[in-house]
Amino acid sequence: MDWAALTAGFKAARVLVVGDICLDFRSRYDPALAEPSRETGIPRTGVVHSEATPGAGGTVAGNLAALGVGRVAVLGAIGRDGFGFELKRALHARQIDAGLLVECADVQTFTYTKLINAETGVEDKPRTDFVNTKPLPRAIERRLIANLSAVHGDYDAILVADQAETDSGGVVTPALRAAVGEIAARSPGKTIVADSRNRIHEFRNVIVKPNESEAERACLRLFGEIDYQRLRRVVGVRPLVVTRGERGILLIDDRGERLVPAFAAGAVVDTCGAGDGFAAGLAAALCAGAGMETAVRFGAMVAGVTVTKPGTGAASADEVLAAADSAAVRE
Repeated sequence: MDWAALTAGFKAARVLVVGDICLDFRSRYDPALAEPSRETGIPRTGVVHSEATPGAGGTVAGNLAALGVGRVAVLGAIGRDGFGFELKRALHARQIDAGLLVECADVQTFTYTKLINAETGVEDKPRTDFVNTKPLPRAIERRLIANLSAVHGDYDAILVADQAETDSGGVVTPALRAAVGEIAARSPGKTIVADSRNRIHEFRNVIVKPNESEAERACLRLFGEIDYQRLRRVVGVRPLVVTRGERGILLIDDRGERLVPAFAAGAVVDTCGAGDGFAAGLAAALCAGAGMETAVRFGAMVAGVTVTKPGTGAASADEVLAAADSAAVRE
């Protein structure tokens, strides 16, 4: 496969990421600064450096931008808070269009705060997550659906990131999910990929990309047994892609079920964000004209590079091509 020719086509692609556009706030702390607080006696965590990067759907968008996709935009809801400011700044730094984000005082920006030991480089303290557990305000939901309806025709691909693990509070509500399904039904040629931690079985007419545990939970919830072909029929006629880490990717489509091997680019440093990198690579390759199996292979290559980096690292097209060349030499 001429991967260089494929990636050259990314410049013309236009991709919209819809859903939970989050912030990853990675803070390095110095254990030597953990003297007890004068007020409470509780040892403090002395943060000495912080880095804000887009998370969840923002990670997908960051990977698309790193791969050289010509136009990348995000559509979601954020709070009028400091984390929302940091998220917009992080998106702009990566040349990701944040103009479709809806700001609302009634929600907080979905944020993962991760504490990294400055001496060891290991995340070894409990994470503090800023999540929403109340239903998304109806006015915000209506604005999101209106924005999506107005702009979906401007993009070659739509990726849906349903990150929330709570029953309510996430951006991908039943109404938004239905709007995506209707767009997919009217536009069978458009690449639409959905990723969801808890609700992959509720999407319709789109490519669904669960990991193995998410796919199994969906099957058990629906059928009481693991049956990926049946799950695909429930979701619709488009392919089902089940990622399984180092054991590769199962592609289920009209040709049946087959395994696409995982791609090892080097020593694994952090698997966080591997699925987001895979989704970005898959969508970018489909936009550039690749067939489904080739796109899955490319997504695996992107994920294989991202896991060699700390945090939710993004892989550039040059890094993926270099890793592919190295793998070819090893073979």
